[in-house]
Amino acid sequence: MTTKPLSGPAAIAALPRDRLIGEFSLWSADLANMERDLKRIEAHADLHHIDVADARFTPGFLFFPDLVARIARLTAKPIHVHLMVEADIVEAQTRQFIEAGADLVTIHAENGEAGLRAVKLARELGAEAGVVLRLETPVDAIEPFLPDVAFVTLLGTSIGVKGQGLSEKACPRLIEARALIRKAGRAADILLAADGGIRHETVPLLRAAGADTVVLGSLAFGDPDLARRIAWLHGLKAAA
Repeated sequence: MTTKPLSGPAAIAALPRDRLIGEFSLWSADLANMERDLKRIEAHADLHHIDVADARFTPGFLFFPDLVARIARLTAKPIHVHLMVEADIVEAQTRQFIEAGADLVTIHAENGEAGLRAVKLARELGAEAGVVLRLETPVDAIEPFLPDVAFVTLLGTSIGVKGQGLSEKACPRLIEARALIRKAGRAADILLAADGGIRHETVPLLRAAGADTVVLGSLAFGDPDLARRIAWLHGLKAAA
């Protein structure tokens, strides 16, 4: 069992702010050899990203609390659970995944009032909270969540489907989200994440549009020289 130096809000607050954060999507790991892949990325990851899907809000099923609990025992890095679930179960799922070891739970703004309750519940349970948007949802849907979250994640592809190209709307949406975060007075407190369509040629564009982190899948797990890939990632400059 690995002991985490920090957990919950403290772990998220300690993430680097002076470079692009390396957030690794475990959906792109070899799921039959998860422990091996966790060992491979441990030195390079700032944050593990775990997608949870209920096959109602999304096309298929992904990850479950017992697996997250096992992963949490194998890593010292924070765990970010992205809940892609319907509003009627989002609060129960928030509780289950925090009990399993999630440090950060992001809730879809499309969950409405139930999503706002889930964000407050996450914080009451000692975890950090975030808000996430589907590609087709107007960016201003994040506004009711901004007082209570530490993460805003924007999907740059259709939800729950691997291998898609980045939408041309993704970068303008990041710029709009950054402006709303500043307007809310939370620029120093909220990290802005881009998820989906993450490729060698798109990451610099997303970084320049304001992303503090990108959710790395095959770009990281498929690279035989992971140290070089992460050095490249860390060297990308934000917009002035």
